[in-house]
Amino acid sequence: MNRIDKLFQNKKESILSIYFTAGFPQLEDTLPVMEAIEAAGADIIEIGVPYSDPIADGPTIQESNNVALKNGMTLHLLFEQLKNLREKISIPVILMGYLNPVVQYGMEAFCKKCKEVGVDGLILPDLPMQQYLTEYKSLFDAYDLRNTFLISPQTSETRIRQIDQNTDGFIYMVSSASITGAKKAVSPEQIAYFERVKAMGLTNPRLIGFGISDKASFNTAAAHSHGAIIGSAFIHVLRDSKDLKKDIYHYIQSIIA
Repeated sequence: MNRIDKLFQNKKESILSIYFTAGFPQLEDTLPVMEAIEAAGADIIEIGVPYSDPIADGPTIQESNNVALKNGMTLHLLFEQLKNLREKISIPVILMGYLNPVVQYGMEAFCKKCKEVGVDGLILPDLPMQQYLTEYKSLFDAYDLRNTFLISPQTSETRIRQIDQNTDGFIYMVSSASITGAKKAVSPEQIAYFERVKAMGLTNPRLIGFGISDKASFNTAAAHSHGAIIGSAFIHVLRDSKDLKKDIYHYIQSIIA
């Protein structure tokens, strides 16, 4: 069974997914960061594939992309770094990135490589659903990769139900109509959106991302979904760390303990 499916089958609430950019803060930090994330108690690892124009991302993740690219990170190198990942990592691993680098790599070659190294799913925010269904879904299925679509407060009910019908794994609920970035609090408008989607009775589990940064915002998100995704706040931890293993452990424990 795909590890993402297994996780959501076995754990129904307070799932924590941690996002970081591959090759950040240093080029060879990718696997050590992943090991530290799992050791600290997170449930899912999302690896950001660096891209020169990450339009959905705020300044923190944009800067981590720039640093990773300057460090020399590429998709080819990332797969090389991940080749022994399943000797060290047991939790689900998702690659998140933009369509352009994946298409340049070759979609089938990319999916095949994901399967080889043990990647469980993909989040490609700029992949149009129709293109996914007509061109890529059969490939994703062939290589046992779960595909996650994003919804936002502006997404219509019709579109949400269409996404639910064509998603496997989970639905990524973008918490607000803004770019990524750590926020201080969850607004009443966001709560109303979380409740509206929850009341739709969707088939797929939902994780809330964008603006989740601490225990309070994580608990609020988790109360209205199956869990949450933390990205920018975690990138801050990596950026400022003098001891990655220790600082990652303390940060993740501050969320879930």
